[in-house]
Amino acid sequence: MLSEVPTSFTITVTSDAGENDETIEVTLQFTYVEKYPDEVPLWEIYSQENLEDSDAEGILTLLQQQAEENLGMVMIFTLVTAVQDKLNELVDEIKNRREEEKRRKEEAAEEAEKVLFQGTVVTIENFLSWKAKFELEMAELRRKRQKEEEQQQAGKIKLTGKKLFETDHNLDTSDIQFLEDSGNSVEVDESLFQDLEELDLDEDDPDFDPLALGSDED
Repeated sequence: MLSEVPTSFTITVTSDAGENDETIEVTLQFTYVEKYPDEVPLWEIYSQENLEDSDAEGILTLLQQQAEENLGMVMIFTLVTAVQDKLNELVDEIKNRREEEKRRKEEAAEEAEKVLFQGTVVTIENFLSWKAKFELEMAELRRKRQKEEEQQQAGKIKLTGKKLFETDHNLDTSDIQFLEDSGNSVEVDESLFQDLEELDLDEDDPDFDPLALGSDED
């Protein structure tokens, strides 16, 4: 009892236990008017637990309907009973909502998995888009390859014998390697030196030039 004048009180209505022993609970406040029960009492939801706002609006609508149908009669028990039945229905509805939500999520997950394994469906539009992108990538690849080849050609400079000798250190030992491979057996043609023995060479002459030998036919 909240007050005696006017008469105002609260009644707590609890549904039957639903899934996981969950219940819906609502506390209704009723206030008699001067001409009750020829006029409907005043009511409001004093508190609620596990009751969504949309369902709470449905309960207020239900109370209005039941009150108008029972004008002229004491109706509080009838109103509370109607609310009790409605809460039990809501428990089942909430269970169905959760099951539907679970099913919807499972279907969405299955669809996502199918898309993952199936890949993208090939259409004319996305094929042409892929083809254009592929051709651009290939053209860019050919351009880079041509540029690299041009740079390589530009970097190739014909080397002289001296440059080859300076850059290739294997040439430093080429003659030595040749002698080692031939076993140091170098043949000398002695006839090339026979004419030199007949010459009267004066090596003490300051003007003596061995390179000039044989150049003077006289």
